[in-house]
Amino acid sequence: MSVKEILSAALILFSVIDILGNIPVVISLKEQGKNIESGKATIAAGVLMILFLFVGEQILKLFGVDVSSFAVAGAIVIFIIGMEMIMGITLIHEEPDLQSSSLFPLAFPMIAGAGTLTTILSLRAEYETLSILLAIALNMVFIYLMIHFSDWIHKKIGRSGAVVIRKIFGIVLLAIGIKLFKTNWAL
Repeated sequence: MSVKEILSAALILFSVIDILGNIPVVISLKEQGKNIESGKATIAAGVLMILFLFVGEQILKLFGVDVSSFAVAGAIVIFIIGMEMIMGITLIHEEPDLQSSSLFPLAFPMIAGAGTLTTILSLRAEYETLSILLAIALNMVFIYLMIHFSDWIHKKIGRSGAVVIRKIFGIVLLAIGIKLFKTNWAL
């Protein structure tokens, strides 16, 4: 475990979670009169991620899938999410029930969604568990701050700033997806 490994895993998770790109969604929920509890959403998402980190592999074993195979599948999902972010299209579409905001759709599926959970298991193929836990914790602190200060952030970066940030992280995700694929692909 090294600081570089922790920061690398944290950046990968940060890119997939894309809380900056989701600030407009948080603002929209607030404008609709939805009550967003940043602490509740952050804790719920963190618990989901940590549970999946420890139990996800056992779930895979029930289906006869190894972590490397899941990492390849995760690499493809990460690649698709990156393409969505860059091209402004939606290939993986989720219909959230917007009646409840802090836990659903904010904690799940926006923060701890399919891409994030896939990424967590994919990271297990390359990083130590403690590094991933610390990366999750770093992201949870950042996510809490982003949700808590979402109104202020939205005013500062504006809609076009959020789009630019989303596109940059999309490119990062494409590269991460390709790297995970190359690392775990066995002929």
